[in-house]
This record gives sequence, structure tokens and C-alpha cells, in this order.
Amino acid sequence: MEPKLAFAYGAIASFLILGSLFVVATLGISRLLAPRKPDPEKYSIYECGSEPIGPPWVQFRVGYYVYALLFVLFDVETVFLYPWAVTVRALPVFVLGEMIVFIAILGLGLAYAWKEGALKWR
Repeated sequence: MEPKLAFAYGAIASFLILGSLFVVATLGISRLLAPRKPDPEKYSIYECGSEPIGPPWVQFRVGYYVYALLFVLFDVETVFLYPWAVTVRALPVFVLGEMIVFIAILGLGLAYAWKEGALKWR
């Protein structure tokens, strides 16, 4: 093995070891310095300044989560369009074709979600 490569692996290993030791030491010190005053008031249920009413487990419709996930998905995919739009003149022509395929896949996903009724707020 080359000396440069061995040095690089040694540096990575030392960072991993030192990072792990730092985490373990910090957790250990915080565990030793943490105040321990158990009190029934500390263990009581507290929600927005008032005692909770009703059961703690409330079922939500799955549609809310699907709607949120679709929003995040299309929002993140739109973020990928910005760097492409900024550098489109400096990129080769085939990148335009790749972006058209990318937008087509997004459009198909949107059409499928629309067809399945995932975008309806009921």
C-alpha cells in the first residue's frame, strides 16, 4: 500500500476514534452532572398548560400523511430544477433530454396521484 494512502486511512480512523470518544465522554460527563431529583410533578402528563382530555392515542386518517408526503416529494424534486435552470447554458444538450425525462416522470407520478384521489382533501 502506498504511504499516502495509508496516511489517509490513518487520518480517517483517528477521526472516527476521536469522534466516538468525544461522544462517549460527553454523554458520560452529562450523566454524572445531571440533577437527580425525582418528583411526581415531573412525571405527570403535561400538554400545553392543561391536563389532557381523552385517550392519548388518536387515529389520524392516512390521507393526511399521503398528502404531506406527496407535497414533500414534489417540493424536493422542484428544488432539483433550480440548479439545472441556472447552469443550463453551460451543460451539454443531452442534459436537456434528461431533464425532460425527469419532468415527465414527475408528471406521470402527479397524474397517478391525481387519478387515485390522493390529492383530494376529504
